[in-house]
Amino acid sequence: MFENAIGLKQKYRSGAQIVGVSMPPDTTADRFEKILDQDDYDYVSVDSQHTPFNEERLAAFCEIAAERDVFVQFRIKHTRNAYLIGNYLDLGPCGVEVPQTETDETAKEAVDSFYYPPAGVRSLGGRYRRSTAGKSADEYGAWWNSFGVLWLQMESVEAITKGHLLARPGVDGLSIGPADLTVSIKSHPNHWLKTVDDCIAYLCKSLEGTGVAVCHRNYKPELRSKYADMGVQVFLESPQV
Repeated sequence: MFENAIGLKQKYRSGAQIVGVSMPPDTTADRFEKILDQDDYDYVSVDSQHTPFNEERLAAFCEIAAERDVFVQFRIKHTRNAYLIGNYLDLGPCGVEVPQTETDETAKEAVDSFYYPPAGVRSLGGRYRRSTAGKSADEYGAWWNSFGVLWLQMESVEAITKGHLLARPGVDGLSIGPADLTVSIKSHPNHWLKTVDDCIAYLCKSLEGTGVAVCHRNYKPELRSKYADMGVQVFLESPQV
């Protein structure tokens, strides 16, 4: 099912369609396998923002994924935890999603914390990190910087309209948060963006030619074509079993 996860970041750059599936952090190995058997997924997503979370459970989940060469995208607990991204990555995730991103300061902190020097300031260390075997410190830093995937989540009309500004170098994708975005739209009744679909279409258009993907929680496989036609490249779906 999975080709080697190392090539996923290049798929973002090439514009290829990417599909993932969400799993809770306490997913067992057997359940993990059953979910993966549903479809040709490129990654799995695990959440701590709205889910009970501890570091040991995340490390165990990432070990299950690493044994199967599966890419793990992890949504951190809170926007203000962007400074902890390096610490989270030391537990084994391959990518990070930063919720409720609104400012360039958050975007910069996320990039700085995600990448090793010279692209960022992430500290080198951690035995649970993905694919450390056989790499020197310098080799691992360079490898990670070409491997890890960073998302910033857009969850308000304000964030959507300046998404192209938040998509600084080092950001691979801007993800849609449809629930909070719906609340934001309702609180701006006179805004020219009237629906979540309006926001998605605008964000896709504003990012054309940047190499930054739009990622959407479409939840159901049958909605892929609708959003692909709007310009969405990366999809996140719910388990169908």
